[in-house]
Amino acid sequence: MARKSAKRAAEESLEESVPLDSPVSKKAKVQEVADEDLPPPPPPPTEQHTNGHTTSAGTPDIADADESQHAELEEANALDDDDELDRGRTMSSRQKEAAEGYQDLYLDSINRTVLDFDFLRQCSVTLSNQNVYACLVCGKYFSGRGVKTPAYFHALEIGHHVYINMETKKVYVLPEGYEVKSKSLDDIKIVVDPQFTAEQVKALDKETPPSWDLLGRKYYPGFIGLNNIKANDYLNVVAQALAHVAPLRNFLMLEDPSSRPHLPQQFSVLVRKLWNPKAFKSHVSPHELMQEISLRSNKKYLLTEQADPVEFLSWFLNNLHLSLGGSKTKPRSSLIQKIFQGSLRVESQTITARADAGDRLLFEDAAIKSQTSPFTILTLDLPPAPLFQDDAEKNIIPQVPLTKILEKYNGIAAQEKLNTRIRYRLLHPLPPYLIMHVKRFLPNKFLQSQRNPTIVTFNPRALDVSPYVEPNPQLHPLGEPIIYDLVANITYEGVKVRDDSVEGEAERKVWKVQVKEGAENQQWWEMQDLYVDKVNADLLSTKESYIMFWERRKTKAKSKR
Repeated sequence: MARKSAKRAAEESLEESVPLDSPVSKKAKVQEVADEDLPPPPPPPTEQHTNGHTTSAGTPDIADADESQHAELEEANALDDDDELDRGRTMSSRQKEAAEGYQDLYLDSINRTVLDFDFLRQCSVTLSNQNVYACLVCGKYFSGRGVKTPAYFHALEIGHHVYINMETKKVYVLPEGYEVKSKSLDDIKIVVDPQFTAEQVKALDKETPPSWDLLGRKYYPGFIGLNNIKANDYLNVVAQALAHVAPLRNFLMLEDPSSRPHLPQQFSVLVRKLWNPKAFKSHVSPHELMQEISLRSNKKYLLTEQADPVEFLSWFLNNLHLSLGGSKTKPRSSLIQKIFQGSLRVESQTITARADAGDRLLFEDAAIKSQTSPFTILTLDLPPAPLFQDDAEKNIIPQVPLTKILEKYNGIAAQEKLNTRIRYRLLHPLPPYLIMHVKRFLPNKFLQSQRNPTIVTFNPRALDVSPYVEPNPQLHPLGEPIIYDLVANITYEGVKVRDDSVEGEAERKVWKVQVKEGAENQQWWEMQDLYVDKVNADLLSTKESYIMFWERRKTKAKSKR
């Protein structure tokens, strides 16, 4: 039985193949009104009889079609008119794979020098962060790769044809739409999301070989600068220091963070980019991590406003702890607490006094209350800075040994807060890493805060903290030292805005970080945003230390004879 509805051939245009008197589509039931200004329509096509089959004039029959058109026409005849049009349009513009011999077409247009995958992954047109593609020719971000997406229009209007999906790292050619599977694109995929093996991570603690970026500049993986967009240097120094805490770094580089919240995901990407030996440029921008921190902190920490690194470090570690499955009440329930959390005993005693019969003031010994409290950051108090100048009329820069201010935790030295006397004592077991905060800023009635410029002197190697820990033979042998080595040191430097400003007034805060290589050569690096340079280990204590990261030295097991 012959079909009365005319079907167009695949190679013919829509206007030529569809008769003017064809029935209205099933999806559109609106009756069209003829325009009086148009000429009368042509007469309807006559029917032709060919081999017993009835067809409309100008429409080929399936039996008379070529073999190459037979399958397509047969499939098209099984569809409605509108479905056929959609299918024809899609098939003409999308390809599943490149034609033979054209797999590498357009790859020569990729410009690696303009590619920067550190920016926030959102479309530059719609600001959407879903299904984002990066143009490998100009570096801009677009959402989607369908027919009506910004990436598709960018390919048609500008002529940029190669795009990479920022999540799957698959590369496509638009507007054709086929995927490119070429080994020459592996270096771009590594820059988008660097991946490391366990052997590569173990080699990071050894001597780091240099690498070169696309501009021929030499850099050392792990010791590269972080871009300061406006005032995010407080984040840069904290991120650089934590990127050199070996257990945390190894976890972020080897574990798959895709199933975890966005905060550890973004920090994992940043750490892997810092240690990437195949980077296109010798610095990293923390845009994505900073955006996630801004959202999670309710805009407390921003790119445009300066913040205190120790306050940010406390917030950051606490949120990483919760994001990694940590508990608010159970101690050492996450990797963060297993690395940094310790415990100390706090003794408090109320200060009371009474008068005797001779009206003399007598102090009574009140009961001592003792409790155990966890800690992540140890706060060290500096002695008051001198108020006067020396004989040469120059400001005196006082110095104090680190071991002196650590006596706060020996269980003997007491501090008075209002009517309470408090003593602290560290307890076993100590954490693998100790974070010490040198308290330099105190509230001031006239200024927002007053800085104490006292220099803390220390030896970056072999800090013995056993005098400040309560002995416990079951956990640590009596008389054995507990040695810690410095791995990172965040320092403060005040730059005067005006020449006539006094100490602490109108100062611009500059934060720097000093980190140590993992090799045994004791090489140190100093980083201030994009500035990176080597520094002598003997000069570390000449700066105003603010936050110090100490790593517990592993004791070698005694050989049995």
